[in-house]
Amino acid sequence: MTDHYINGKKIDDLEIIISSEQINTRVREMAELISKDYSGKRPLLIGVLKGAVIFLSDLIRYLTITVEIDFIAVSSYGNSTASSGVVRILKDLEQSIQGKDVLIVEDIVDTGLTLNYLVDNLGSRQPYSLKVVTLLDKPDRRKVVLEPDYCGFTIPDRFVIGYGLDYGEDFRQLADLRVLDE
Repeated sequence: MTDHYINGKKIDDLEIIISSEQINTRVREMAELISKDYSGKRPLLIGVLKGAVIFLSDLIRYLTITVEIDFIAVSSYGNSTASSGVVRILKDLEQSIQGKDVLIVEDIVDTGLTLNYLVDNLGSRQPYSLKVVTLLDKPDRRKVVLEPDYCGFTIPDRFVIGYGLDYGEDFRQLADLRVLDE
C-alpha cells in the first residue's frame, strides 16, 4: 500500500480528531432524533455539494421516515482562509420547496456566511419549515448569528479533512476526521 502525504506529512500520522466509530454513532443518533421530530412527515433533505455527500448518504440510511433528497452547489468567493460571503449558486435544486419541510444538510458550519446565504435564499422560496443539519460546527469562526438545528460535533478552529471534507479536492474518502495543521 502506498503512503499518502500532504504538506510533507504522512496522512496516517495526522491527528484523528473524530474517529469513524464516533461519526457512525453520532450520525445514527442524529437520524433517530430527526426521524422522531419528523414522524408522519416527508422532509426534503438538501445536500450541500460536495462536502456533505458522505454525511447525507449515511444519515438517510439511518432514518426511519420517508424522505426526498436534492442537492445544491454553491461557491463562496474569497481567499482560502476567509469567505467573502458573496455566494454564487453553481447547481440549483431540481424541485420546488414551497410548502415542504426542508432540512439543509451541510458538512461543516464555519463562518456561517455561505450557510446564512443559503438559509435566506431557500427561505424566500416559501418552504413550510427550514432547518439546518450539520456534521461539524466551528463556532469560534462564526461571523454571523447562526445556530444549526442539528449538530453532530462542535470542533475547535482547526482545519479538518476526511468524511467528505477535502483539501484541494483530496482526502474526502478518509473514514475519520483528521487535523491538517498549517
